[in-house]
Amino acid sequence: MGTVTRTEPRPVAGPAPERRISGQIISFALVGVVNTGTYYGLYLLFLKGLPYLAAHILAFALSMTGSFFLNARFTYRTRPTWRKFLLFPLTNVTNFVITTAGVYVVVDVLHAGNRFAPLLASGAAIPVTFLVSRTIMLRGSRTG
Repeated sequence: MGTVTRTEPRPVAGPAPERRISGQIISFALVGVVNTGTYYGLYLLFLKGLPYLAAHILAFALSMTGSFFLNARFTYRTRPTWRKFLLFPLTNVTNFVITTAGVYVVVDVLHAGNRFAPLLASGAAIPVTFLVSRTIMLRGSRTG
């Protein structure tokens, strides 16, 4: 009589999904800080030879490109593709719409003043922007 070896399925190595998402949120925020610093540094550099609007647009486009690759590599650990690259600006559109509406609500509806309105609105936009970004970057990828 031979022995039958039974193999049990091995658990998948890696963090629990909740932990992975929280790690992605932290990484997303850190990439956002780097992206903001990159944008501002490039803006100041380009401002030396370009009109302010051209400096803004060029710095914005370059920092958004950097943000795409940093988020692909460090936040979502996914392969960058042309499709994802072309959809990635939707995260900025989402952020712009939410922060603009938020500033309006804080200033004109709540009458809370305009000094900190963008910060409050940005706080509200980050989770939604993260979800849009995550959807774009992980579409078609295995997420665990």
